[in-house]
Amino acid sequence: MTVVLAGCGDLGTEAALRFVALGHRVVGLRRSADKLPASIEGVSIDLSTTRPTLPADTGIVVVALSAGSRDVDTYRASYVDGLRSVLDALDEAGAVDARVLFVSSTAVYDVDDGSVVDEATPATGASPTAEVILEAEALLHERRPDGVVLRLGGIYGPGRERLITQVRDGEARLAEPAGSSPHTNRIHRDDAAAAIVYITTTSVPTDVLYVGVDDEPSRLDDVLTFVAGELGLPVPPSAPPRGRQAGGDKRLSNARLRATGFDFAYPTYREGYRAVIAGEGVRHP
Repeated sequence: MTVVLAGCGDLGTEAALRFVALGHRVVGLRRSADKLPASIEGVSIDLSTTRPTLPADTGIVVVALSAGSRDVDTYRASYVDGLRSVLDALDEAGAVDARVLFVSSTAVYDVDDGSVVDEATPATGASPTAEVILEAEALLHERRPDGVVLRLGGIYGPGRERLITQVRDGEARLAEPAGSSPHTNRIHRDDAAAAIVYITTTSVPTDVLYVGVDDEPSRLDDVLTFVAGELGLPVPPSAPPRGRQAGGDKRLSNARLRATGFDFAYPTYREGYRAVIAGEGVRHP
């Protein structure tokens, strides 16, 4: 059986390497395939404009696309047109039984009141780009009713150190008044990759939608304070809010993902950021 990663950036490459470790042949589709590890069969292709040729024995397809900018047209070309190219290629290859997983985003939830959000919460799109992602999800379920959508929270991990850099450079600010910072939701890159592999290879019956976040929605100030402590720095100063936080204010639940038996290597931001600060892991180009 062949596993195809359509979109093989940092997350896709990490997932691909895990499929390789399980003994699968893995094909990675991306614009610059020369950057992929040798164990992944790379194909250089722009999926927004070109339909790939997929092996007839394709059994798993992971669509983990990204857009080069926040422009809506660029998003639609990447997520909607790119996904359509992959689905057309699957039909052409006759891979009717292939398991398909589309990596989506929790940005599709327009929630700003700190409430709990799960797969049953209506997704209305918090921005024009989030609406495009919902278009892609709808396309998947139209073409592949059994296709799985994995909505990931904010991904952090090796090389994804924006928050750490803000604290280290003295740019981080806590919210005023104390305790008013929004809830944030994240997942370590390695757990996101492991979830992709687990969902597509497990024999446990799966749903068609999962929220991919760790166990603990956390107020941003708590995360900033923790990171400062791990770096041996003082607690960041406070400042008045600057308006709505990107991503809103919501507490995402991973109960459905947990119910499958999936286990997190980094169940909260504490374990994850300790690993990042310690320099564990590498970011794939």
